[in-house]
Order: sequence, then structure tokens, then C-alpha cells
Amino acid sequence: MKRIAIQGYPGCFHEEAARLFYEGKEDVSIVACDTFDGLYRAMERGEADAAVMAVENTVSGGLVRNFELLRGHSQPVRGEVYLRIQQNLLALPGERLEDIREVRTHYMAINQTRDFFERECPWIKVVESEDTAKSAAEVARERLHGVGAVASVFAAKLYGLEVLRESIETYKENFTRFVILDDTLEIPADRTDKASLCFTLPHTPGSLSHILTILSFYGMNLTRIQSLPIPGRQWQYFFYADIRFETYERYSQALSAVRPLVEDLQVLGEYTAVL
Repeated sequence: MKRIAIQGYPGCFHEEAARLFYEGKEDVSIVACDTFDGLYRAMERGEADAAVMAVENTVSGGLVRNFELLRGHSQPVRGEVYLRIQQNLLALPGERLEDIREVRTHYMAINQTRDFFERECPWIKVVESEDTAKSAAEVARERLHGVGAVASVFAAKLYGLEVLRESIETYKENFTRFVILDDTLEIPADRTDKASLCFTLPHTPGSLSHILTILSFYGMNLTRIQSLPIPGRQWQYFFYADIRFETYERYSQALSAVRPLVEDLQVLGEYTAVL
């Protein structure tokens, strides 16, 4: 059984993403970590065989710290999974919406569901917690009547809670992209059509546009680019980029063409794109 490290409490969206990716491939057990740094520590200590880590969300954007973690560690990206983030109001069985006086959840879930609480049930006090699934677990374990949690249907089933209101997030097209850090996965070249890279550029006019022109010439589809400051180097940045390509050969040619023009080029992973 493969041990998968996740950030969060059992029943969180990270666990759901991990089980979605490995479904039909391998049996998995979950290693819950408090932080994203903890994912890497779990793998380094031999406590986990792989990890699943969120990197971007269609509503809140990229998780900047996680791009830095990808750059700073050697574990390669070997896959990706997109998960629809559906927030639900959960409570103990038998509770009604009008019984609820307090709801606990993660701050991102609060941001995603604020409109629902202001419009539908303004009497409910929304309290920030460290994790959506942990909030659900506390309601179930402590038998908290009059207290709800905002979390996934997966968490509701895991902890025996009822869904009082389903899909209460403001934006229904709310997806999170997770990357799979698993160096035991072998992706054949003919199934490899996406890569994650990071690099720095000389501080000269037009350096980024030059690189983008070369990637375009070789047919690379830039699906994401993110600039991040380099600590200790004033006004200098490294770039994180995801690119899609038709053939591995053209991708290799594109890398060879840009390598002399960039600094510290790292291939963070090559894998099969989902979307």
C-alpha cells in the first residue's frame, strides 16, 4: 500500500484529490501533515512514499509558497489532478439550518461561501479554523449541537455528518489543481505532454519576451507562468512555468534552444496532462 502525504486533516480536499488520482492504480494510505513543508519532511524521513500538493485554484490563484517548495526540493512532479471544490454546510444528524448558530471552517472556505451566509442565514457566526475537515471532525467527535462546519461531502461521509446545504460556494467553477510528487511513477515519452519548469533571467530588456518567442516557435503552449521574488536578490525574480506540447522531441528541442539564454533552469517534472 502506497503512503501518500497530504497537507490537512483526514477527509480534506487533499485526501480526496489523492484518492482520485490513484483510484484504480494503487491502494493508498494517507499520511496527514500540518504544513506543506511537512509533506517533504515525511518523504525525506521515509514516512511517506509520495505526496499530493495543491498549486493553484481557479478562484484564489496560485499558492506561491508551494512553487518555492517545488523549486527547492528534488522530488519530481509526475502527474496532476483537478478537483472541483464544492463547499457544503454540515452538521450533526437531525440538526436543521435554523438550529445552527456557529459554523467553523478554513479561511479560504469562508471566502468562498461568504455570500451564502450573508444572504441565506445572517444569524450564523462564521469562525475561522485551521482545516475544513478538522472542523467537521470536531463537530462529530464533540457532538456539537448548534455548530456546523463547511467541508466536503467526502468529509461528511467520513465523520457521519449530514449535509444541510449543498454547494454553497459563490463560484461554482471552482477547481484546485494538485501535483503528484511520486518518483516511482514512470511516464513513457509518448504519453508525456506537459512539463513544469523554473528558471531565472538576466536583468536585461526583453529577456522574457525572447524566451516566450522561442517557446512559441517550437509549438510550446504556455499554460501558466508565475514570477516570484528571489530572496536576497533585489528586484530579481524566478519564473515558474507550465507548458504543453505535442511531441517530446519538439519539447526537447525547445529546452535546448532556451537553455543558453536562462539561468538556473530546472525541470521540475514531466508528466501527462489532465486538461
